[in-house]
Amino acid sequence: MTVALPSAARRRRDRTTLYVWLFLTPTVLLYGAFTVYPIVGSYVYSLTDWNGFDAGATFIGLANYQEVLADPMFWSSFRLTLTFMLVAVPVQVLATLLIAIVLNSPHMPLRNLFRTALFLPVVTTTAIVGVVMQFVFDPAGGPVNTALREAGLAPDGIDFLGQSSTALGTTIAVYVWKWFGITLVYWLAALQTVPAEVYEAARLDGAGALAILRHITMPLLKPFLVIITLLSIEASLQVFDLVLTMTGGGPFYSTEVIEVYIYRWAFAATIPRLGYASAAAVLFGLFICVVGLLQLLAVRATRKARRAA
Repeated sequence: MTVALPSAARRRRDRTTLYVWLFLTPTVLLYGAFTVYPIVGSYVYSLTDWNGFDAGATFIGLANYQEVLADPMFWSSFRLTLTFMLVAVPVQVLATLLIAIVLNSPHMPLRNLFRTALFLPVVTTTAIVGVVMQFVFDPAGGPVNTALREAGLAPDGIDFLGQSSTALGTTIAVYVWKWFGITLVYWLAALQTVPAEVYEAARLDGAGALAILRHITMPLLKPFLVIITLLSIEASLQVFDLVLTMTGGGPFYSTEVIEVYIYRWAFAATIPRLGYASAAAVLFGLFICVVGLLQLLAVRATRKARRAA
């Protein structure tokens, strides 16, 4: 049964609703213009042959998708993207877990200082990090090579970003350092959910630090491990700005992840092919959607497991 509101109350509710929509309008317009429209446009342009300069685009159907899927460079960039993910995510998740356990201890001196220091790279612009790292790893006068020469480990220096054998690994290391702090925050938040009474009861029963870590902390953190890992996987697939500023996809395409591959065909090619790049972007977007779907299923499974526990 619906109760009719007094006219004054109804007017106040309508006025509040109007104010809400007025404040939301700029966000809705900007989101539509810079997020929804480009996504829809990518699907439309992926079916055309267009260089971005001509007034009209030629409809060619699925030809771009067929060409992308037949291009070995696309699959090479896809393989590099997966390699980046498979190396960066385990290192990042496990290393931050260990550091979080240490920094979560109330007996750790200066733990707030260490937390702040590890989080600082997160708030630094990624493009700036990439440019600075070019200087840091410079083979001639960069501080890393200078230290290696003085230690006698590499008298001739190492061109970390200029060699195919080291460029991808160096980029992954910088990525892990850059986003180390955000994953650390996730783990610290997860550790706060473990009741202090459980630790106290374990200590009263004579359990040591390793036993508490193995039998209490780690089992209770398993649900968070799934969520944090999936969040890290999704983030590791979006490394365009870091890779572009550090290596530009080189040398010899050894660091050309899919995002850089799309950028090269859309903007850096002699004759841009926005239709072809849009097709590659749509395929990459579908892959990210699959990852997001797996994340949703994992979160639901985790919630069910926690309820059962």
